[in-house]
Amino acid sequence: MTFLFFDLCYLLFLLTISPVIFYRVLVLGKYRDGLGEKFLGHVPILPEPSGKRIWFHAVSVGEVNLLRPLIRMISIRCPDWECVISSTSATGHALAQKLYGGTHVVFYCPLDFSFAVRNAVRRIKPGMLVLAEQEIWPNMLGICRKNRIPVALINGRFSEAGYKRLKRIRGLWQRVMRKIDLAAVQSETYAAWFRDVGANSDAVHVTGSMKFDGVGTDRGNPVTQSLVKLAGITPDDIVFLAGSTQEPEEESALKTYLALRKDWPHLRLILVPRHPERFESVAEMLERYNTVHTVSWSRRSQLSEPQKAGEVLLVDTVGELGAWWGTAKIAFVGGSMGSRGGQNMLEPAAYGAAVCFGPNTKNFRDIVEILLADEAAVVVHDESEMQRFVQQCLENPAFAEMLGTKAKSLVFQHLGATEKTLNLLKPFLTPHSHNSSPTS
Repeated sequence: MTFLFFDLCYLLFLLTISPVIFYRVLVLGKYRDGLGEKFLGHVPILPEPSGKRIWFHAVSVGEVNLLRPLIRMISIRCPDWECVISSTSATGHALAQKLYGGTHVVFYCPLDFSFAVRNAVRRIKPGMLVLAEQEIWPNMLGICRKNRIPVALINGRFSEAGYKRLKRIRGLWQRVMRKIDLAAVQSETYAAWFRDVGANSDAVHVTGSMKFDGVGTDRGNPVTQSLVKLAGITPDDIVFLAGSTQEPEEESALKTYLALRKDWPHLRLILVPRHPERFESVAEMLERYNTVHTVSWSRRSQLSEPQKAGEVLLVDTVGELGAWWGTAKIAFVGGSMGSRGGQNMLEPAAYGAAVCFGPNTKNFRDIVEILLADEAAVVVHDESEMQRFVQQCLENPAFAEMLGTKAKSLVFQHLGATEKTLNLLKPFLTPHSHNSSPTS
């Protein structure tokens, strides 16, 4: 497999979907940021590293957040390691700038065209490339191998559908997987899948999920407390938070709230849609319900000073969900009633909230299995089950407290994946493994 082969495949794919791309760029205004970095590899030009430079790539918000404990640990224990961070999505890039922009170089990752990746490698001069979860790109891996740059995949996983697809082309894909020097994966199941699609057996290690290490557990943390004050949440309030939601999960949560608010006047609802482009449509939905049901609601972006927000709060900002979960006593984790495959349910679990989510959680299958086996969360299959769950938590506080206690305890039991990951990375960044300047 040559670089040209994949370049042609990518070009044909882009030509096929070009009408959709042009519409989104010209009409919706999406994908405009970082075009030079994405298509040409014109990322920041960096000097020769004085120590060891690691290029971390995280595709979007979830993966960017995932890196936080690892990068923090590196800054403390390995101060001669320089970290640079790339992302693919606009929301991921914005969050990376917010989290790391003051101390680390942040940029858009080039698309996997060979010329763009070569330019990026020449400019960054990395000593190692570290990819988050399932970002496996053939040209990127091939160019790193050609330049003797070790490649690691951390917190590795596959969706079941992705694994089945790759298994069908194992003869082709094996040559790509063999270019991964380290695959630190979340579970034994994923380890078997990685080996089955061609990864070197001795390169695959089970570390557990780094998502356990990256979640907050203290509701008293300054960010959460500032949000509590900003929204005027009182100790008597019972916050039902539906986070990382997609259509129609916000409406289901709102209907649940409306059905229960009369009997539970201290119940408040916080909605945090997964994608910023849906903020306006959710706001329109809230306004429609307001005209019929008199729903007092507020937008997070319009809260500039401490005040009593509406009974329903729409969080229309990016990067705050982790802290907002700390306000919730009852939580619904979205992306789980449609086809998306679920979102990170560990964040509300770690705060000790009573957690529920829908039945479609394939992206977090191992975490879900752990939570359900320990009776630390509940699956709700539809809107009526969501309402029954929230009502049970309100009528039986001991039930809600039991769920939250079990969930928080489970998170503490599974800490340590970040430590294991760092120990696996260290041998690749010893002096003898550091590459010379990229030349191709």
